[in-house]
Amino acid sequence: MPSALPDGEPMPEDGALPASALDGAASRPLGFYLHVPYCATRCGYCDFNTYTATELRGSGGVLASRDNYADTLVDEVRLARKVLGDDPRPVRTVFVGGGTPTLLAARDLVQMLAAVRDEFGLADDAEITTEANPESVDEAYLSELREGGFNRVSFGMQSAKQHVLKVLDRTHTPGRPEACVAEARAAGFEHVNLDLIYGTPGETDDDWRATLDAAIGAGPDHVSAYALIVEEGTQLARRIRRGEVPMTDDDVHADRYLIADEVLGGAGFEWYEVSNWATSESGRCLHNELYWRGADWWGAGPGAHSHVGGVRWWNVKHPGAYAGALAGGGSPGAGREVLAAEDRRVERILLELRLREGCPLSLLREAGLAASVRARDEGLLEAGPYGEGRAVLTLRGRLLADAVVRDLVD
Repeated sequence: MPSALPDGEPMPEDGALPASALDGAASRPLGFYLHVPYCATRCGYCDFNTYTATELRGSGGVLASRDNYADTLVDEVRLARKVLGDDPRPVRTVFVGGGTPTLLAARDLVQMLAAVRDEFGLADDAEITTEANPESVDEAYLSELREGGFNRVSFGMQSAKQHVLKVLDRTHTPGRPEACVAEARAAGFEHVNLDLIYGTPGETDDDWRATLDAAIGAGPDHVSAYALIVEEGTQLARRIRRGEVPMTDDDVHADRYLIADEVLGGAGFEWYEVSNWATSESGRCLHNELYWRGADWWGAGPGAHSHVGGVRWWNVKHPGAYAGALAGGGSPGAGREVLAAEDRRVERILLELRLREGCPLSLLREAGLAASVRARDEGLLEAGPYGEGRAVLTLRGRLLADAVVRDLVD
């Protein structure tokens, strides 16, 4: 959950949405994102809306405490029920993210999930995920989550190499994420993801291959691999500016991506989104697919973003301000925007092009269609039957996805 909030129009005090937001809702899946903003320590590369105990001390009092956070978030789930009225859709996905959700007691995460179930109902095949830091869980904790309804867990592994973890300010020890996968399997989790980061200063190709081999050997059915982005205002950005560590390199990122696709593909993982690989269709992250396909989701928690029927809004950032708004009976929303048809068209191209299935050529205008022909000729988009009627990235196209998108949205 990024720390910066966009500009927008004021959010109504009661959180009410335009009547148009639920037009055609029955044809769109509904998901919930539940944001837990707490971390034991701050990773040097992270600019998410998260807070350590030291950062919260004296800046929100009891309202900002993680001890009663689950109760506060449940209040927003109940608000969502009021705002969405008689919307009959059961929830298709729930994703608990952060921060470090597993700093809360397992019963708190189960309580938050139960509120979604009680207010909206869950689809029979609902995907229920939580993120977890490897050092914050054990098999007993994971078993409690599984018994409480969670069926997918995502561990932040990042790297198998200690010197890389040190640059990232990650506190877990090498080998612990792999052990977590085994503990999750023992607890009954069918779907397990490992998050990886490549391109950290000081990482070598051999380090990255060792990380991929360790991740694959652990036995997850999903791997996410992201290039390290140095965000302004982070500790890592300050270290680079002082010359303590080198700046990241785009060419290195490209090489590491190719290594990831080769190694993961050879181990039976298939890419289905530029940064995500799964061993089967059932192993895909359905919640993220809601985002990429422009479906509806309610984001609960400080700084969380939501989208329903072309209306996008975001909550106040600070946990104390968030809890205070809900305690006063109002919405914690800080602002919103109603997307125009052109905005939604452009967003569909931006997001769907990243998927294995690509985006329909029918979304493109004349200049975009001409650009798609050039991109096919340059080997950036698939030619032949698979690319018929759709813009589908090739492997080379994935490396240059941002540039391809810029041409297609014209």
